Amino acid sequence: MPLSGVEALADPVEYEPDRVAGVPHPRHTVRLLGQQTAERAFLSAFIGDRLHHAWLITGPRGVGKATFAWRLARFLLAAPQSAETLDIADDHPVASRIAALSEPRLFLLRPGADPRTGTLRRDITVDRARALKSFLQMSSADGGRRAVIVDSADQLNVQAANAILKLLEEPPADTVFFLVSHAPARLLPTIRSRCRVLRCGPLNASDMADALKAAGLDPGGDGPVLAQLAAGSVGEAARLLQEDGPAIYADLVALFADDGIDRPRLLKLADGLAGAANAARFDALVRLIDLLLARLARQGAGIAPDAEAARGEAGMLKRFAPDAAAGRAWAQVQPQIAGRLAHGTAVNLDPSALILDTILTMDETGRAILRT
Repeated sequence: MPLSGVEALADPVEYEPDRVAGVPHPRHTVRLLGQQTAERAFLSAFIGDRLHHAWLITGPRGVGKATFAWRLARFLLAAPQSAETLDIADDHPVASRIAALSEPRLFLLRPGADPRTGTLRRDITVDRARALKSFLQMSSADGGRRAVIVDSADQLNVQAANAILKLLEEPPADTVFFLVSHAPARLLPTIRSRCRVLRCGPLNASDMADALKAAGLDPGGDGPVLAQLAAGSVGEAARLLQEDGPAIYADLVALFADDGIDRPRLLKLADGLAGAANAARFDALVRLIDLLLARLARQGAGIAPDAEAARGEAGMLKRFAPDAAAGRAWAQVQPQIAGRLAHGTAVNLDPSALILDTILTMDETGRAILRT
């Protein structure tokens, strides 16, 4: 691979940390859906010669922030003199090099492999930030622009964040930073203050269906359900589609179809969650439990979902979250359950036991609401 800032792991298709399993990496997604406002804001700055040196791309997970960052980098490195869109030709050399992770004017800052163990790190360490500094100290081969993608800035550890801050305070000439962030409030305020923000919003059902198809996934009849479950996140919709999320959520709703929990159904739902082979199903179940709790809390607050995510859900939500007091009860139990699940997962408790305990806690809350 040419000397560049783009770093791939041993098998980029399988191990790239910034890619949802089962769908193409964001650099391969040429079309960005649902983010026209953010695109217009960047183009306006470019056309008006007001191009900032650092852009913070924010929004919920899975709405296309990383795709947007790659799209912007591809556009800038193609060296357009003027443009009405961010599109560049599919056969442009920059597009080909970026797809192959061989563009010498692009640095990708993301979690890397631990050289001692070969396993993927969860955070971005200072050694990668130092590699970025070395990359920026080299002269660009053709004297043109350079781009840096940080995906995601939320994963910068303290030392790496401070190293990035120094680069943002004294930005190299003709270099543009694109920082992807799911939770910008957690970043250093000094990093946020040196970036211009581009906000990406949730996708509507139509854009989500198109995005899934573009990723090679067919939602079929689950499209409307996925739109509810994923809350506008195509990344989450892709995960749920591959994890049988609509069926799992339907099972969760069915547990509470009557005043008392359906215990045989609960045992079936919680059975067989242990082991690496079932990790994806367990993770999906945890996320969908949190979603159900959130929908119960919103129902009690008078913010009913605009559509059902499972048969019988509307009636179940009304029964177990009939008023504001019930909504507050679900809102209070949600973080408690999330914390217990996170702790149990971290210390490797039996996944089936964790789910049983969680659902029984929800049942206790529901019974208390029905009694009052």
